Amino acid sequence: MTEKKNPAAVQTSGDKSPISGTGRAASQLKVFIQGIEGSFHQIAARKFFGEEVSVICCNTFREVIAGASITDTDTYAVMAIENSIAGSILPNYNLLHQGRMVITGEIYLQIRHNLLAYPGNNIEDIREVHSHTMALQQCYDFLDHHPWKLVETEDTALSARNIQHDKSRHTAAIASTLAAELYGLEILASDIHTLKNNYTRFLVLQHEEMDRPSIQADKASVTFHTDHSKGSLARVLDRIAVGGINLSKLQSFPIPGTDFKYAFHADMEFDSLHQFERVIESLRSITESLRIYGEYRKGGFY
Repeated sequence: MTEKKNPAAVQTSGDKSPISGTGRAASQLKVFIQGIEGSFHQIAARKFFGEEVSVICCNTFREVIAGASITDTDTYAVMAIENSIAGSILPNYNLLHQGRMVITGEIYLQIRHNLLAYPGNNIEDIREVHSHTMALQQCYDFLDHHPWKLVETEDTALSARNIQHDKSRHTAAIASTLAAELYGLEILASDIHTLKNNYTRFLVLQHEEMDRPSIQADKASVTFHTDHSKGSLARVLDRIAVGGINLSKLQSFPIPGTDFKYAFHADMEFDSLHQFERVIESLRSITESLRIYGEYRKGGFY
């Protein structure tokens, strides 16, 4: 498919990165991701920052946020927040809510699954297929045509690396083309996922104390909660609509430590930052709390 360049990620001159505003090349940035090299998080980081970006791999999203929470201008995190098939990743909304990170960008990545094997193997040699449970579920139409044992693992790229390490003759993995490239595996079958319109939205995060370059933001993420009076949420939504803001997402999530109280995460799209700021000011008097996670450019699709 034709790539739509993310306006925030396009390099303007030389090797300068307009994201960080430091004039550093992509290779000098540090980006924390969940998963190992070859994961879809790494692909998203490369699409946003550039192919030479350095990634720091973490086992969990909590480790990603902790690592990127240092006050270093060249440090970022890339974190999945929702998928067009599986929906929102609610624990990651709580990480945003509890942390001190701000959203500086986003990217929508098409998730394309491939069957990978050790070089020299044919599809007839395969007896087991290993991958993350979500990847297996998204490829069932293809897998149902073969009598293979399906083994759930913690990560797609890790499954590919294990095949390379073990020189497995009868095991295949479902993973990305980047994983095949990094671990020297052959692609036995490409694009084996059932639903082709499968995208994951990734957020680009940085510590709130870091200076960020001025950009022409046209999107923002906000969290708020209201009291339990009748119509309290409706009043918030009405003011957003009257202000001409497009509410592209509204997600409720439980507030940790409370008895069934919920906060709302809202993604808002607007024509000008002044328009957004005017609506936000009108909301402060009818919400019990309101926090802006970040103002940024709408992400491109890759």
